[in-house]
Amino acid sequence: MLVKEKIENKITPVCECPITAAIDIVGGKWKPVIIWVLISGPKRFGELHKTISGIALKVLSRHLKELEADGIITRKVFAEVPPRVEYTLTEKGSSLNDMMELFADWGRKNIPGTK
Repeated sequence: MLVKEKIENKITPVCECPITAAIDIVGGKWKPVIIWVLISGPKRFGELHKTISGIALKVLSRHLKELEADGIITRKVFAEVPPRVEYTLTEKGSSLNDMMELFADWGRKNIPGTK
């Protein structure tokens, strides 16, 4: 319920600023990182958790649910034992690729020690 309430609040932003609206959906400490990791292709929950060092399982799970609710990623469940779930960027999520590359380039140029 908390995720649904938060999503409903996102639909009616405080102002009509497109930057505010975009940051409300893909901003924060972890969502851009999740999107960046998924650019390379589908990932399972465990892969995401291992790749994104420092993120708590609960936080990763919540952000994945929010990104799915906002149409940025899809969650595909495979009918297997044990169950397998993969997360993939949607077309809407993939439209963020250029912006993410610009952020990465800026980081490489302006922050020492980044690759």
